[in-house]
Amino acid sequence: MNRQRIANIIDRQSHTDRICTAYDWFMLLVILVSLLPLMFMKSHKAFWYTELGSVLVFIIDYLLRWGTADIRNNNRKTAFLTYPFSVMAIIDLLSILPAVTLLNPAFKLFRFVRLLRLTRVLKIFGISSKMRLFLSILYKERQVLSSVLLLALLYIFVTALILFNVEPHVNPYTHQPTFRSFFDALYWATVTLTTVGYGDMCPVTDVGRFVSMLSSLLGIAIIALPSGVITARYLDELRRGRGRY
Repeated sequence: MNRQRIANIIDRQSHTDRICTAYDWFMLLVILVSLLPLMFMKSHKAFWYTELGSVLVFIIDYLLRWGTADIRNNNRKTAFLTYPFSVMAIIDLLSILPAVTLLNPAFKLFRFVRLLRLTRVLKIFGISSKMRLFLSILYKERQVLSSVLLLALLYIFVTALILFNVEPHVNPYTHQPTFRSFFDALYWATVTLTTVGYGDMCPVTDVGRFVSMLSSLLGIAIIALPSGVITARYLDELRRGRGRY
């Protein structure tokens, strides 16, 4: 098999090629299997074999991509030197590091990086183009969205500051601690503004309850605003796309 064919397979140049599709499905399966140890509290011997097998596949995939870097970059010879420093190459390398778990258990956390590898195999479901469209919309509306985010963060800080100072640190009815630190107040303000409201922390004074009511009402508006902006821009992009054809 020549290098051109390998490059076409690992980058899925054809949507009708069964080998390309099979490779993407295989990589998707390997990524999911490699995440299995994170779903269990205790370690099993079988996980050692799944980790070894998945890491070997990741290493082979990394070497294949490195070896065909010039073909996938318009035959640019310097691609062999620049590829290891690309974002996806760094992600691939970090996904291999959990194999060093035997030397340092801290590397186990790098298994989460393997989730980022899923961006490559999203092409199986035709999601990659839609994801690029969504990211472009976020970029075009970055000023509006960043303003909404800044407003939300400012309101969370203000309401947390108010609650932390007006609420007693011990509930007079249950004698249980309420807002033991400012971080607890920030946590409460965040879940209230997003209208989640877990109920594990709640104000007991009239002032605190009034602020909680305002936070819930304002949260509806803050959450709905970026959703409306993104939806409107998405529909505009779809109309433009249809108009081109």
